[in-house]
Amino acid sequence: MPRIPAAERRAALVQAALRVVATQGVSAATTRAIVAEAGMSLASFHYAFASRDELMHELIAFVVAHEQAAVLPAPDGDASLRDILRAGLQRYADHLRADPLREQAMLELTQQALRSTGMEHLAKLQYDTYFALAATALTTAAEQTGTAWTRPVDEVARLLVVLTDGLTITWLVERDDAAAASIMDFAADALAGLGRQL
Repeated sequence: MPRIPAAERRAALVQAALRVVATQGVSAATTRAIVAEAGMSLASFHYAFASRDELMHELIAFVVAHEQAAVLPAPDGDASLRDILRAGLQRYADHLRADPLREQAMLELTQQALRSTGMEHLAKLQYDTYFALAATALTTAAEQTGTAWTRPVDEVARLLVVLTDGLTITWLVERDDAAAASIMDFAADALAGLGRQL
């Protein structure tokens, strides 16, 4: 069997962990279950990661990095703040629709971390990362449109995360794209109302 480079091995284990968490829950995502899903040996896991906790940190980073690529605003000199925010929300919704299991896994990870002594830091890490991503997106949108936020950007970022959490759970339950579009319109209007032209 050919030797797999360490980076590829780590990536394959992260993908396997994502599938296991999404379909069976965090408690089922044992190292044995993850390596079985990845088609690797248990020794391969320990070669790539020091612990399951390290893998879960990597899983959060992996998912958030993909969300970042999906939602950060692209330069558009003619777009309004509201239009940029609405487009970012749409890109997030498209990202959600393309792989619902990914977001189910992240929701499961949050809930399990909150229920499990010693894992609470994973939920905090997850949401701190979401808040930072939202703040970056909002700062970029404001810079592109010559807008200033009337509230601290961290507060606006928290509101954006709350709105996208609600959008995510509602869409996962209903799979109603029209209802999601209405929520995104409202969210873009509400957030844009917190900006003012410089």
